[in-house]
Amino acid sequence: MEDTEKQAIGKITVGLIPDTLALKTIDFVYTQLPAWRDDPDRIHGPSENKLNLQLSKFLDSHARNDFPMVFFQHEEYQSGRTSVDISATPTETVSVGAKTYTIYDPIVVFEGKRLPAPSRGREKEYVTGGIEKSGGIQRFKLGLHGPNHDIAAMVGYLQEGSACDWHDKINKWITELSNDTIADVCVWNISEMLETLEEDSSKGIANCRSTHNRSSSAQSNKILIRHLWIVMHM
Repeated sequence: MEDTEKQAIGKITVGLIPDTLALKTIDFVYTQLPAWRDDPDRIHGPSENKLNLQLSKFLDSHARNDFPMVFFQHEEYQSGRTSVDISATPTETVSVGAKTYTIYDPIVVFEGKRLPAPSRGREKEYVTGGIEKSGGIQRFKLGLHGPNHDIAAMVGYLQEGSACDWHDKINKWITELSNDTIADVCVWNISEMLETLEEDSSKGIANCRSTHNRSSSAQSNKILIRHLWIVMHM
């Protein structure tokens, strides 16, 4: 019975409802965050690049048994010279709605950001990087990340403060961007604020979502971002 269930989990069927596999993949990543953080074999450290690489390796290893429809990869090249931190790609060719994904086509991409940012000059980088275009949400809005996706995700590594504190602070930054208190290279709207935060304090995880307007370089004029946060200082 157990083998049959694993085969069913790993089966990719033709004609999946659009975004179903992407959303299931994001949910899988969210449930794995506490086990990754608490893994005794993981070398601790604040470096964002190392955290992204560690998480990618952990997800790929655990997906083989627990979520075998996809494999995870660190650093997926996007538009121009940019790359997104983690991608999830199908283990075999799959049709999702009218689109076909091969093993070379990410179903969903993830951008990882430290909270707080490593320096004051990059304080708001989860949201925007200004003219440097290094902001997490900003790059999705500009179509620099995930230009062919309607859904993406961001992983927030909370190294100080609480999820509620960061939810409030990020929404304050988006509000300031929307009323031009902060200048930026793309247009922001108050409707792009993070929605209601759902938190599991016993596991040190929290999640919410936001919807953003995009530039004409992306395939759609809006993108849904799922925000997956993990408290690193438990």
